[in-house]
Amino acid sequence: MKTLVTGASGFVGSALCARLVGEDLAVFGAVRHLPAKNIVGVDYRIIPDMSSETNWSDALTGVNAIVHCAARVHVMQDTADDPLVVFRKVNVEGTVRLAKQAVDCGIKRFVYISSLKANGEYTEGVPFKADDVPEPDDPYSISKWEAEQALNEIAMETGLEVVIIRPPLVYGEGVRANFLRLMQAIKLGLPLPLGAIKNRRSLVALDNLVDLIVTCLRHKAAINQTFLVSDGEDLSTPELLTRVAHTMKRTACLFSVPVPLLIKIASILGKVGFASRLCSSLQADINKTQNLLGWSPPVSVDEALQKTTDYFLSH
Repeated sequence: MKTLVTGASGFVGSALCARLVGEDLAVFGAVRHLPAKNIVGVDYRIIPDMSSETNWSDALTGVNAIVHCAARVHVMQDTADDPLVVFRKVNVEGTVRLAKQAVDCGIKRFVYISSLKANGEYTEGVPFKADDVPEPDDPYSISKWEAEQALNEIAMETGLEVVIIRPPLVYGEGVRANFLRLMQAIKLGLPLPLGAIKNRRSLVALDNLVDLIVTCLRHKAAINQTFLVSDGEDLSTPELLTRVAHTMKRTACLFSVPVPLLIKIASILGKVGFASRLCSSLQADINKTQNLLGWSPPVSVDEALQKTTDYFLSH
């Protein structure tokens, strides 16, 4: 198997490249520019941008499988006049261009890393299933769902073996954004007004996501399927913070503020999106993934959190 990983210098892409190289597989990494730390064994190919005009021919030479991790992701303060147009250019048109050129090159399998947000923004007691009717509600998630639809059409027309994976929040060594901010707050012993939150959220450790991707590259039953992924254990926000603090040998300084008041304060501060994610539930049902592929998360939540915080503390 000779695999092209797009977004090979990113959080998921770099971990996947390292895993594939560790299994003595040929790995090509599509990147916008060479990473500061190359992974020995990865043959990097420069792809400056991703759109309907991108020429992937150099990157696809000698490849028989693709894992498409590259995407335009959330932009917290998006200045685009119409963000959906920009998201579509990269996440939809760019993906379609790659898939069609892959077909022309005789590539067989295309694993697409989508997002649980394609299902919807939150759940209320019942976890999302892979075969639920998607209800994306922001430009990013809409573009991911539209890319999924386009890929499925290409699969039906050409025989390309498309596999779609929708992860929730991914954490692991080198995680950034909100997860990093929470770890920093715990390390500093900052009091957090999150003790009253009673939600359930699915997360996925980077090692678990990578393991599923590798499974989907190989498994016959994965062809033309959509899979949800998680660690198999959903946590409330206070539980997550308590578990993270335990890995640091600290105590999470939590106090309780009623959730409606918390959201109101966050709205005044311009942080309503962040607060909503901390307070709401977003659960993934991974039974289909487990039953169809015979897959289970190889790393427990506590093991993954320990690995994540060890890296954080040492860097």
